[in-house]
Amino acid sequence: MTRPSAVLFDCDGVITDSEGPTFDLLIADLAGHGLPLTRHQLETDYIGGTIETVALRARAAGAVLPEDWVARFYDRMYAMLAEETALIPGVVEVFDRLDAAGVPFAVGSNGTPEKMRISLGQHGLLPRFRAVLSGQALGRPKPAPDVYLAAAAACGAEPAACVVIEDSPSGARAALAAGIPCLGFAPHGSGSPPARGLAALGVPLFHRMSDLPALLEL
Repeated sequence: MTRPSAVLFDCDGVITDSEGPTFDLLIADLAGHGLPLTRHQLETDYIGGTIETVALRARAAGAVLPEDWVARFYDRMYAMLAEETALIPGVVEVFDRLDAAGVPFAVGSNGTPEKMRISLGQHGLLPRFRAVLSGQALGRPKPAPDVYLAAAAACGAEPAACVVIEDSPSGARAALAAGIPCLGFAPHGSGSPPARGLAALGVPLFHRMSDLPALLEL
């Protein structure tokens, strides 16, 4: 891969190590509403969407959720993330290398703007990005391509000259639909459900964020 004109990052699971705690919260919450799920089931059937799509799928699978479940879960999730949201090891060093190379970078996430304000803001990262964009706020969450097309435009780059860093098949489909090459971050190995989904789309995988600068020819 030649050096891209811009790098577009997903947020949860790529920049912030927030997916694990959020999954644990979801598993406990849904079990309390009549839908016991394993981590494997959650990663296979629910990853890469929004909390709204989680609610739709959970109800279809038999969960008895109150009408205000989405809003209540967001409140619980925000409170949890505000206490502490870890970063993916090595990601700040990637940002440093991109800055040193003069390559702009942005965030395109299915998370809400408030979620990213909390998780990225506590580390002082928000000013480092050309844009921090939410597919939900745009009204077109992944796998629609809109959030990555907007992120590329914010970086002043043609989509085909960018690269997207994703950890979910849904996000990878958004990148590919936008005509943007994609690399799949698979920190838990090639056998995890998200990694298998990425590989099925033909997305090259890498397993450590410290390997990314070399893949981007930085």
